[in-house]
Amino acid sequence: MMGRKALDYEELNENVKKVQYAVRGELYLRASELQKEGKRIIFTNVGNPHALGQKPLTFPRQVVALCQAPFLLDDPNVGLIFPADAIARAKHYLSLAPGGLGAYSDSRGIPGVRQEVAEFIQRRDGYPSDPELIYLTDGASKGVMQMLNAIIRNERDGILVPVPQYPLYSAAISLFGGSLVPYYLEEEANWGLDLVSTRQSVAEARSKGITVRAMVIINPGNPTGQCLSEANIRELLNFCYQENLVLLADEVYQQNVYQDERPFISARKVMFDMGPPVSREVQLISFHTVSKGYWGECGQRGGYFEMTNIPPKTVDEIYKVASIALSPNVPGQIFMGLMVNPPKPGDISYLKYSAESKSILESLRRRAQIMTDGFNSCRNVVCNFTEGAMYSFPQIRLPQRAMDVAKSAGKAPDVYYCLKLLEATGISTVPGSGFGQKEGVFHLRTTILPAEEDMPAIMSSFKKFNDSFMEQYQDHSRL
Repeated sequence: MMGRKALDYEELNENVKKVQYAVRGELYLRASELQKEGKRIIFTNVGNPHALGQKPLTFPRQVVALCQAPFLLDDPNVGLIFPADAIARAKHYLSLAPGGLGAYSDSRGIPGVRQEVAEFIQRRDGYPSDPELIYLTDGASKGVMQMLNAIIRNERDGILVPVPQYPLYSAAISLFGGSLVPYYLEEEANWGLDLVSTRQSVAEARSKGITVRAMVIINPGNPTGQCLSEANIRELLNFCYQENLVLLADEVYQQNVYQDERPFISARKVMFDMGPPVSREVQLISFHTVSKGYWGECGQRGGYFEMTNIPPKTVDEIYKVASIALSPNVPGQIFMGLMVNPPKPGDISYLKYSAESKSILESLRRRAQIMTDGFNSCRNVVCNFTEGAMYSFPQIRLPQRAMDVAKSAGKAPDVYYCLKLLEATGISTVPGSGFGQKEGVFHLRTTILPAEEDMPAIMSSFKKFNDSFMEQYQDHSRL
């Protein structure tokens, strides 16, 4: 009899087996099964706007359609179907990509598109940006993985990650064989940052022989939806300076802000505002994408990262690794160019583009409020307002009996609750345990993306399920 083969489960790389990604985990798989059986499922488990009915913006799709089918530009009737500014932009991008969308680009992305990103960053922050330090990627996730792979050398290298966190970070850190060092956000302080407990996390990790090398911030927050204040970001940058940490700034939700007290401000702007030594010393990587905001173009896989204060030799190494994949996908790069350089006042398509964007953002703001109010009207549920991003992260105060039943079923209590919610209502969420949470505290994450007209019925269905669940498991002997 032959021995085990290299791709038998037992023989796989242990780091691959350690990876967990709750957003597409047990709940999602069960939801997919129920869907096959004919049950209507509302997939609120992943920030995937178009899958829940958000319409694509017209102008970028027109431009990319012309880039994908350049023969249309030679049709004498093209001006009857496409506006003149879309035609001009398609010609502009085709001139930047001589082989068209079917040819590999530079491994860092098309130079002209990287220039557009640099100009966007300068307009946003008020400080110049170097296109040579901007790399286009297949969505922000690829960029995050590329940087973590460069930072993590072995299991003694730690990455500070906010908890609750987006599971891309825990999954990638496991995959590359590093150690996740959690720092807890304070739910009672609207998911604010407590640097005293963060310092304790670092000290504890170091006492175990872990070298903490980088810190992740997600602003606006996923799954928690909070927006960091300028003062918060200054504190974080000082902390990274004092502790000699790379700052990984996940800013993919920067267009998604639903309150006016704390508008989005980039870590890069705050860092340069602070001046030396912080502005010269802190190594910063900033990430952005076309998947979120009012674009929601998740399937196009367009993203970028920008490197600040990274030594030239390191940049060369990162370029070398990017070259292994030859090229980020070219249509995604064009979408990125269009996102950072949209129609301007006076352009033919400006009014339509502006109206579409505004309509999506205003609707998201209303949905954030409907969802927060809906959760807070439920028994044993408390929820902070979604200030930004695309998610609501309510705390579910589960009765002891529900926790006992979950345990006997071999499930985490919040997984048990979310499975019951899915079976009863078709609402597919992600349990808080997939993001990390304090011991004995339970949450779920849902997106605020279902269509606005469906939202009241979804929240009513949730409330009906939740209140009957709480009634069923309440320990009446104590009353």
